[in-house]
Amino acid sequence: MNTQEFLQNLAQHPDKGLVFEYDAGQRVAPGYHVTEVMSVSYASMDCGGQANAWRETVVQLMDPGPKDKPEFMPVKKFLSIYERVAASVAVEGEAEVRFEYGNPARPAVHYHVRRLEVEGDKLVVRLTPPGVTCKAADRARAAGCCDPAVEAGQELPVAARGCC
Repeated sequence: MNTQEFLQNLAQHPDKGLVFEYDAGQRVAPGYHVTEVMSVSYASMDCGGQANAWRETVVQLMDPGPKDKPEFMPVKKFLSIYERVAASVAVEGEAEVRFEYGNPARPAVHYHVRRLEVEGDKLVVRLTPPGVTCKAADRARAAGCCDPAVEAGQELPVAARGCC
């Protein structure tokens, strides 16, 4: 989901508590902090030799401290934080929004937003972990020109790859 879509969805529910759910039902504890909003630019070259560039908006979440109230942040407070950041940092609406979360028991991960759902007085952001993909094979599959061995995940010698 891109940043603009995410913010538009939030704006429809300003008074709801904002809940982040990851790993099939685990929730970031109420009282969490938004510690950073990052506008991240990537430049890469994939294994097919094609240069790639994209941007992401990464929002870092941190568990609450012992003195924090165990309440979920209201959506309007999150939007206020974002607006303050956007006034100083060039954040792009078309950039994918990701949420970075980890704690002492688990490494930090940049989660994708799967969907948003209203649950009573809460707006739940359902997160999904990232995966690894081969951009060159993805492009070839999208063009409909991959060898069945590539579809099965087997590596082919460069000379045998054809359009893959």
